[in-house]
Amino acid sequence: MSSADAHQPLLDEPFVEPEKRIYPKKVDGQFRRIKWGIQFATLAIYYFLPFVRWDRGPNAPSQAVLVDFPHRRFYFFFIEIWPQEVYYVTGLLILAALVLFLMNAVAGRIWCGYMCPQTVWTDFFMTTERWIEGDSRERMKLDSGPWTFEKIRKKVSKHFVWLLIAWWTGGAWVLYFADAPTLVYKLATFQPGAGEAYLWIGILTFTTYVFAGVMREKLCLHACPWPRIQAALTDEYALNVTYRYDRGEPRMSLKQATAARAAGALAGDCVDCGQCVAVCPTGVDIRQGANLGCIQCGLCIDACDAVMEKVHRPARLIGYDTEMNIKRRECGETSIYRPIRVRTVAYAILILAIGGFMSVTLATRGDMSVSVLHDRNPLSVRLKDGGVRNGYTVRFSNKKSEPRHFTLAVAGVDARADVVGVEPDASGRVVIEVGPDQTRETRVLLATRGAAEKKGQTPVVFTVKDIDSGATIDAKDVFVWP
Repeated sequence: MSSADAHQPLLDEPFVEPEKRIYPKKVDGQFRRIKWGIQFATLAIYYFLPFVRWDRGPNAPSQAVLVDFPHRRFYFFFIEIWPQEVYYVTGLLILAALVLFLMNAVAGRIWCGYMCPQTVWTDFFMTTERWIEGDSRERMKLDSGPWTFEKIRKKVSKHFVWLLIAWWTGGAWVLYFADAPTLVYKLATFQPGAGEAYLWIGILTFTTYVFAGVMREKLCLHACPWPRIQAALTDEYALNVTYRYDRGEPRMSLKQATAARAAGALAGDCVDCGQCVAVCPTGVDIRQGANLGCIQCGLCIDACDAVMEKVHRPARLIGYDTEMNIKRRECGETSIYRPIRVRTVAYAILILAIGGFMSVTLATRGDMSVSVLHDRNPLSVRLKDGGVRNGYTVRFSNKKSEPRHFTLAVAGVDARADVVGVEPDASGRVVIEVGPDQTRETRVLLATRGAAEKKGQTPVVFTVKDIDSGATIDAKDVFVWP
């Protein structure tokens, strides 16, 4: 045979695998119940959290979780994040990535199988589809059959319910950006000013419907980058949903396996029933080994355990295991499970360190702040009497929901401090009023008296004091001499 003939069969294989419709079968079991619990909990939090109230006092929003774009604030129960504190958001993103890495190091793509929004909503849509059209066999029969009135009724009902779920999903999302009860009332009564909310609800309704109802597993297989990333992060000790071929092979039917065992021949526990494939939401055959399409949801474990119970064989022919353990058992060695190892400990330490640092800074941060910016051009000005003047922009921040009055004092240089636009009171104090939950920017001029022959820079400290509480805060800068 020539080399051209040897490679000829490859030319007959399609470059792209033909698309096939997946009809996941209903399954009950331990992991299915875990998925139900996580799904109900996460969906309940998402849909109803905007309506949870939290008392922050007067002049403050009472919604527990709120992204307040008009006032540039983020509220999460007792936490309030200002725009200049965006580093907390960065810290949360880093924490989320580390938690994802830790989950992958312990149990593979457990995030994908149980908590990923795409997985949760796709499962929600599939449950609705199964409720209306029936289980996998009924859906296959319905799709392959002619367009009767019953088929049209079921298809229309399914897509209508899907659109309702997608609509409420998009509606719940916009509720995180405005007072939920007020916005719901405006949307229900078609009041002016709700047009932007309608637009975003429409966009999110469309994306939810397409991603969870139409694309489903295709988004996980072709669009999501995490399967490729986690494949590079995993190691030989990470647990994954695994077909234990050391027990299952050689696979054969139940009748053939019974006859083989009676004759003293080798027979695996797998009866080749295909139930693990039938229940998989991405259509993966776990018996073929590791696959990027497997989202580690564990439904194939439940399906296989049910079959093993019927044929009176031990459970967990498919289970959370490692390829290394399978090879160890084939060699007569015991299995090794090491959830605590260098990688997982390192991730846990980083999570605790970053989380602890953020918690401490949140707990110890003040409810007022001040920042000072020295004029750049000119840095200093020589006055007629020989003195020197420097200009600064001072920004006061009041993080309380009530107005506050601050005094300003400057130390480090013998100079008179004038706040442009603010006259001293009867006692000679310069009092700056800052409204509730606001910032105020002022111009401050420091001028020395008489001739001065100093050169270079002199450190100065701006001290801001809350008149009512007595709390103080400092900001450092320099006084520049000509």
